[in-house]
Amino acid sequence: MRFSLVFTASAASASLLRRQTFGDAPQMPDSAFPKFETVTLEDAKAGLDRLIQGLVQPLNLTGDAPVESKEPETSNFRVMAATAQSAQSDACRANPNIRFEWREYSDSDRLAFVRAVKCLMNKPPSGNFPPARSRYEDFVRIHQDYMPNVHNNAKFLIWHRYYLWTFEQVLRSECGFDRAMVWWDETKDAGRFGQSDMFTNPAYFGSMPARDANGNPTCINDGEFAGLIANIGPGNSQTSHCLARGVNEADTAQCNTDFINYCNQRTSYADYESCLEYGPHGYGHNGIGGVMADVWASPSDPVFWMHHSFIDHSWRIWQNLDGNRILNIDGVDAAGNALTLDTMVYMGGIRPDVRVRDIIDTLGGVSIGGVPFCYRYTY
Repeated sequence: MRFSLVFTASAASASLLRRQTFGDAPQMPDSAFPKFETVTLEDAKAGLDRLIQGLVQPLNLTGDAPVESKEPETSNFRVMAATAQSAQSDACRANPNIRFEWREYSDSDRLAFVRAVKCLMNKPPSGNFPPARSRYEDFVRIHQDYMPNVHNNAKFLIWHRYYLWTFEQVLRSECGFDRAMVWWDETKDAGRFGQSDMFTNPAYFGSMPARDANGNPTCINDGEFAGLIANIGPGNSQTSHCLARGVNEADTAQCNTDFINYCNQRTSYADYESCLEYGPHGYGHNGIGGVMADVWASPSDPVFWMHHSFIDHSWRIWQNLDGNRILNIDGVDAAGNALTLDTMVYMGGIRPDVRVRDIIDTLGGVSIGGVPFCYRYTY
């Protein structure tokens, strides 16, 4: 692990951040949040996600046997795989940044991460993403602006991989976050998200209430993000509203090992992407509900980053199952253009524009703005 576990003064100072209040920000009804499209596991097996995505080539599966989802036992995997080698990737594989699962993360690390997120919420916006009212909302606004181009098409996984990495780098450079990054293994909480200590411990993300009698989400009044006002969304609007959740554990139950294992059996990137996007990805968002169920502005809920760490982890595991997948991409973007390793991925200037080949391998080690793109997960 490359990052120190010392709690720096800059990280500690974030604990003194002001707490926001709802004020006149309304509690939106469930109908205000445009939901993520989903398909059940049985429908995915029948190819419904591929129909939605417009995929016409035959579906190829590796077989019926379950696929074990974990990192390779040895860092030599990339050497054994038929991947392009370079001094950058060699150096990265020798000393990658490690993303630790929430249960492996110390309490000090958890608090440092939450406080770094709050730090961004209390920094002024860059001015490049109006009407964002904080540096954090710069990220929400860029997601809202790019949404039609990076959802419901094959660019979804690669763009969100860079989006998550960019968020991590801004936490480090602007809020002094100096810990290893965190990820969330949702398969271990499938069907009971609300019972995770991420939501039951008042030092973290706040509770996961059920929907009210009318089926609407509830404003979050506890945890470190109690009283948070979201100014981007719902949908493609700009209407101030409270951070709200309304958990549906029947939906979160779809973020399970069986669904992940089925997606892992698909052999082409485009087929895998559609399975994951309309399966566990969409169900995780809709299951948490409220702001997280807003396909345009879901990053307003800081749980977004935890959920997408799970999605990125799932993709990395799929890549690791066959070395030929590591530098392989297919499918089309929202405009119908074929994705290649030279397709550009844009981040609105928050970090440099990159090519797919720069970020498709998490152990590629390509320097982006002077920082190597280099990480792996604990398992």
